[in-house]
Amino acid sequence: MSALRTYLFAFLTALTAALGAVPLGAQSQRDIAQSSEPFVYQVDRLENGGGAGTPLELDTPMGLVETFMAAGEAREWTRASAALDFANLDGTDASQRDVTAALYDLLERSVAIDWAVLPDRPDAVDTETSSKDPMAGTPRRSITLAEIETEGRSVPIRIARVQAPGGEPVWVFSRQTVANVPALYETYGPTRFEKALPPFLREQAFWTLAWWEVIALPLILIVAAFAAFFTYLGIRRFRSRFQHDDTIHGVLRAVHLPAVLLAFAGTFALVRETFFRLSGPVKDLLDPLQLVLIIAAVLGIGLSIIEAMFEIATDKRTDALEDPDNGNDRDYYTKLSAIRRIVTALVMLAAVGFLLVASDVSSTLGFSILASAGVLGLVLVFAGRKLLGDIMSSVQIAFAQTARIGDAVQYEGQWCYVEKIGFTHLRLRTWDERRVIAPLSDFTNKSFENWTKRDASLMMHVELELDNRSDVEKLRGPFREFVEQDEDVVDPDDAICEVVGQNAQAMVVRFMARSSDPKCGWKMHCRLRERMLAVAAGLDAAASNEPAPAFLPREREVRMDLAGKDESE
Repeated sequence: MSALRTYLFAFLTALTAALGAVPLGAQSQRDIAQSSEPFVYQVDRLENGGGAGTPLELDTPMGLVETFMAAGEAREWTRASAALDFANLDGTDASQRDVTAALYDLLERSVAIDWAVLPDRPDAVDTETSSKDPMAGTPRRSITLAEIETEGRSVPIRIARVQAPGGEPVWVFSRQTVANVPALYETYGPTRFEKALPPFLREQAFWTLAWWEVIALPLILIVAAFAAFFTYLGIRRFRSRFQHDDTIHGVLRAVHLPAVLLAFAGTFALVRETFFRLSGPVKDLLDPLQLVLIIAAVLGIGLSIIEAMFEIATDKRTDALEDPDNGNDRDYYTKLSAIRRIVTALVMLAAVGFLLVASDVSSTLGFSILASAGVLGLVLVFAGRKLLGDIMSSVQIAFAQTARIGDAVQYEGQWCYVEKIGFTHLRLRTWDERRVIAPLSDFTNKSFENWTKRDASLMMHVELELDNRSDVEKLRGPFREFVEQDEDVVDPDDAICEVVGQNAQAMVVRFMARSSDPKCGWKMHCRLRERMLAVAAGLDAAASNEPAPAFLPREREVRMDLAGKDESE
């Protein structure tokens, strides 16, 4: 009985295991079948060319592009047409050869193929990418080789893995790309001038340049240089005609060099676009450079005009701005200067942004290494750090109004007027018409004197060293007469005469009086010194007998007397 029970238990266990294994096996077989299916575009038909000769390697993306370019270089258009899917393009074998030749010419002239992104695997799995890449380890059936701008949009050049019924999966240029080739070739293909050249000039010389391109590039530069030269002469002649018109002459002087640069870059671009369409890596290098020059020239012309107009406006009102009662105009021009700098900074940033977007600088030859390593960004940030700091400092000075255009300030012991607040410096005009260029950091990080911040009136003082026996009371009368009669003294009641220092040689007497502004104060200061020296000298001459009060120090006379006694002995 126990033996029967054991037999039944073993039978049920085996049956259960068998029943459980059936779905697992089926599932495993289904997974294997699914994973073994190629990742392709299923198409009703594949219409590619081909013919006698060595077939192209269409199993992998790299094999497709390499063998297509090799066949194109050998001008074997029938064999190269096997790489194109003509399903969306109606035509004969001759038209297929033309489209194949046009596609090869576009890839050769207008596209820099990044061979590193072309996998040498049928499933196009990128085994070189980082594990953080979302496409790492993922099979692909479409790869974009490049994008070409036409009619305001980007047209991709793509290769795709397709499979027709009963056929093997192959990599070909997608039917959408092939359909776009005639329009792209019309825009980026050779001009009529190029087609009219002898065949030997269209042969490849070196790199990707044909012989005609080697000859044409210096010619383009020469034509652009002549255009820049004649522009320079023309603007200089106009400047000489308007020598007496400060406004027109100032604007022409400001835009002179930017206009010359625009003439050079514009002529260079026009000749390239009209007659000579350079190709390949040379085009990739010249396009961003050409765009940089044009944007820089246009930006320079606009900013130079703004700068010149502001300079002309402030130069014509220099005397009015320095008027002590004209604080409102000083506030206005200082804020206008700050707004001008903010607009300038924003325009420059917008120009840089437009340049990066329009030129796709990070993907062009020569810049891709910098962009991929992040070096370009670091260089720009480091170079702009100091500039942005100075711009913010100038804006801070302008809106806080610690130093306004036309203010009188004392900088490093010099009396100056603020003439201009720039991006990185202040231009100061001294009382003797010299120009001092001071860094902005000195006016944001250090203390300085602003003599016209709130009240332009200034207390001027003259200090004289007089003999210790001087009778100061005899000086106060003439001083009082001076301050009451001088037209530049604002309030005679504020005038003070007092002894502020003394030592063994002399005592220091200070005469103080308030003037209406620094300019008048300086002149009054000089007249006050002359007047009090003359009074002291007159009083000193009247004191003939010692020890009567003396007013001028006697040190020099005592030394001369001692020297005379030594000689007599």
